[in-house]
Amino acid sequence: MELNLQRPLLFFDIESTGLNIATDCIAELSFVKALPGGETRIRTWRFKPWDYNAGRQYPMTPSASAVNGIKDEDLKDCPRFCDKVDEVIEWIGDSDLAGFNSSKFDLPMLAEEIERVRKYTGKVIDINLHDKRMVDVQNIYHFMEPRNLKAAYRFYCGGVDFDNAHSAEADTVATYEVLKGQLEMYGDRLKNDVEFLSGVAGRPKTIDYAGRLVMGDNGEPVISFGKHKGKTAREVYQNEPSYFAWIETGEFTLDTKRQFALLKQRFDKEKREAWHARQERLNRPATDEELASLANKFKTGKLF
Repeated sequence: MELNLQRPLLFFDIESTGLNIATDCIAELSFVKALPGGETRIRTWRFKPWDYNAGRQYPMTPSASAVNGIKDEDLKDCPRFCDKVDEVIEWIGDSDLAGFNSSKFDLPMLAEEIERVRKYTGKVIDINLHDKRMVDVQNIYHFMEPRNLKAAYRFYCGGVDFDNAHSAEADTVATYEVLKGQLEMYGDRLKNDVEFLSGVAGRPKTIDYAGRLVMGDNGEPVISFGKHKGKTAREVYQNEPSYFAWIETGEFTLDTKRQFALLKQRFDKEKREAWHARQERLNRPATDEELASLANKFKTGKLF
């Protein structure tokens, strides 16, 4: 079954130097862009993982190399992510996003690399991945038939394994085929619609990819860890603004720090606007209704 798309759906997969989103880097990135009408386009990059603080190549961890087969020497002549970020952003464009387990790892890792470029190069990058709808094929798979990508491909795509598992491009193409197979199999339970698919399994909406901030039932961001777990970010900022400074200097992902910083900007702006509104009320002339009320109080002798 072909996908019912109103705009492009970008499948992507990352091979990285390790699994620590705050410190590890992208070594390989592959995009498969499914366009309305059925056309697909594929683009794969290899990057030299870069330690911006040390100014040198960031090494592959042995455990990552054992899985993806990528070694440090394979990447030494590749461009850095920051050298190709414009091309990556152009490929993303106005697409919705899709991947296999990507909402937990690949999407946070991609966001972190973009935040590093913003922080260390000062480059203006006009994209917010949090605004994108994300179809996680693994969520649908586990919701329907709990297992992994290789088993998913075997289950939904004719009972055979796919070649080159754990290369970014093969995994990305397989993920695209699995989603189409899921729609074929569960056509009576799944809607061929990206907005519906992105919400399958009803995961709570996180504000940052690490899940340190979640959206509360009343639309207020809520802290989900530590001593302030369950409190709104607004309440914590009003009572303990130093907590936000602790987040900024702590060992959190750059995306988490950015989301806390954006909330701080919002709360400060609301406070300034409330102060100015109060000053305007104090400095404006009294209305006829207020003057009449005051005159009545003088007549009755009850000023307070």
